[in-house]
Amino acid sequence: MIFVATFAVDDHLVGAPAEYQTPEVRPTQADAQAWCAHLATTHYENFHVATFFLPAALRPHFHSVYAFCRASDDLGDEVADTATATRLLAQWRGMLHQCFEHPEASRHPVFVALHPTVAACALPLQPFDDLISAFEQDQVVTHHASLASLEHYSRYSANPVGRLVLLMSGYRSEELFELSDDICTALQLANFYQDVVEDHERGRRYLPADVMAQFGVTDAQLAERRFDAAFGAMMRVLVDDARARLMRGQRLIGLVDRDLAATLELFTNGGHAILHAIAAQGYDTLKARPVVTKGAKVKLLLGALAGKVGATLLPQRKVAR
Repeated sequence: MIFVATFAVDDHLVGAPAEYQTPEVRPTQADAQAWCAHLATTHYENFHVATFFLPAALRPHFHSVYAFCRASDDLGDEVADTATATRLLAQWRGMLHQCFEHPEASRHPVFVALHPTVAACALPLQPFDDLISAFEQDQVVTHHASLASLEHYSRYSANPVGRLVLLMSGYRSEELFELSDDICTALQLANFYQDVVEDHERGRRYLPADVMAQFGVTDAQLAERRFDAAFGAMMRVLVDDARARLMRGQRLIGLVDRDLAATLELFTNGGHAILHAIAAQGYDTLKARPVVTKGAKVKLLLGALAGKVGATLLPQRKVAR
């Protein structure tokens, strides 16, 4: 998208949830950052905990990027009408490009806060653009034909987030990006397998049709919430695949500095915990949504904290950036 001096971007977001509508007056940088910090620390219970492990100077950048991701997701997911959601995402994309090309014209707090992050961390446009593409795809693709289709979706919906985290932390190695992709795709798949019933009630299916057919599992069976040995066997295969991706990717933890490593370890172990919860109820994700208990979450947090404290006693590792 190319803007000229007389460009205009529709940033009114009519039909968006009230909290995401653009204010009439451009907020100050401080107000925009506070808005993003509030969104980040109130909309996702684990985010505030995860950013605790990061250097304080990086936290505002993580807040602004998270706010962009959260708002993008909600514009596509929390608007019932597909046509309205599609229009809002197109407007949001225009506002994103405006933020990169003419940041002085941005009025939405997300983009007022995001531009200094983009400048300070030298972030490219593509990962942000890819995320919007994923939420646009959700408006038209509600059932996935194959595991390859889910991988392709994760390439846009999840992997850009991991790459942005690495970029904000100063890493630009393709090897690290690929390991991050494994972790992010695995986390996306784990969430899909955890939310089979919830997604079905919203008219979506993130179980791959080719694997369902291999085990004789049907959409009617999902609708009836009828668990049997075939469904359990299918879920075991899918969970094992997601776990293998996590295990491949978690080598990344040993290749980054200890502050980022603690955050990555927390999220990676969280993914393992979700997969363990699915297995612990016999792979029956139709009777109830598998959850990670509060006790397990505390254990994850204490483990990450212990790892960070222990790492401070060791020399800082050399890492490839």
